Amino acid sequence: MDGTAIIEQLLTSEGRADPYPLYARAHELGTAASAGPDTFLALGHGTAGKVLRTAGFGVATAEMQSGLAPEFAEHSSLALFGGSMLERNAPDHARVRSLIASVFTARRVAALRPAVEAAVAGLLDEMAEAGSDGSAVDFMDTFAFRLPVGVICELLGVPEQDRYRFRALAGDLTVALELVQDLAELGAADAAADELSGYFTELAAHRLAHPQDDLVTDLARIAVADPGRLSARELLANLVLLLVAGFETTTNLLGNGLALLFRHPDVTAALRTGTLDPAGFTEEVLRYDSPVQLTTRIALTEGLAVDDLPAPPGSMVLVLLGAANRDPARYHRPEVFDPSRTGSQPLSFGAGPHYCLGSQLARLEAEVAVPALLDRFPRLAPAGVPTRRDRLVLRGYETLPVAVR
Repeated sequence: MDGTAIIEQLLTSEGRADPYPLYARAHELGTAASAGPDTFLALGHGTAGKVLRTAGFGVATAEMQSGLAPEFAEHSSLALFGGSMLERNAPDHARVRSLIASVFTARRVAALRPAVEAAVAGLLDEMAEAGSDGSAVDFMDTFAFRLPVGVICELLGVPEQDRYRFRALAGDLTVALELVQDLAELGAADAAADELSGYFTELAAHRLAHPQDDLVTDLARIAVADPGRLSARELLANLVLLLVAGFETTTNLLGNGLALLFRHPDVTAALRTGTLDPAGFTEEVLRYDSPVQLTTRIALTEGLAVDDLPAPPGSMVLVLLGAANRDPARYHRPEVFDPSRTGSQPLSFGAGPHYCLGSQLARLEAEVAVPALLDRFPRLAPAGVPTRRDRLVLRGYETLPVAVR
């Protein structure tokens, strides 16, 4: 299989369900490969990391995409992400990111541990009650979603009574982050973008009139006082991005991690006895079954290359994070789930200027949640067939039924 065939297969339902055999085939092509005219695959761990860290490779902005496909601007989901720091290059990206970064410093995240521990304890109580009669409990809906959405909503200042609606909306909206082959598929994503934009428009206005100690208040004040630092469009786009990114990846991380524990009872036992560091388990889940499988970059300047493949301006690089995390040149037996690995440095949260701001918060939530879950439910077990979301870029479970006994 060549690079083009690899991508074609990844876009099938079978490829999305289990991309890892295709990644193994892709590694036979080397650390990089061509996938059609001016399209390249970054497959190796070092290659992917270099592309993500090289300033000449940027993201495809809304302006670029509108130039290639005029109908791009007709879709509010694409336009919404296009106004966020996710799809902005320097200097706009750094300007907006700097306004938000102070919330996610290592010190601020570490200070959240007591709040995360309390939230975990409360959700475990609810799981115990829901499963007390022996019925199955959906781990994704009752815990994996509610923990991170609660934490990010506290930081943002989203009222608790509104949070229940966000999982379905985020599920619809994030279709716009996939490799969409037909923009007509974005109807539900556009509707979700409109609803979330309307929600945060009202919340920002309310916070300006009734300020609180939260990120919505802080950013709304900046947007009103100095639109050159943060425009009204950027305010809404980045509030939605923070909400969705603040729980989507962590939800998938928790679900993927629990599914792996069910398949590896020795790892479960090691976590329960304390002989395995939860941080090591989390890093291996990120490497082995990454919540984010793929990101893209565009060559912005002359003289760039993906390994030894020249990448002219305007060419696209598909950075296969899931493949890079299983690079046989970087990891011994990459197909084996081994939480005792050291120094793995998975690329699941990206690298370079767009490295995920919330990566340490996601790790904290997982490192607190998993040991507490296993301690609270010594006989935790699968209680049905889980269902995967039919996605390639954002990989996770839709449902994961468990028995808490």
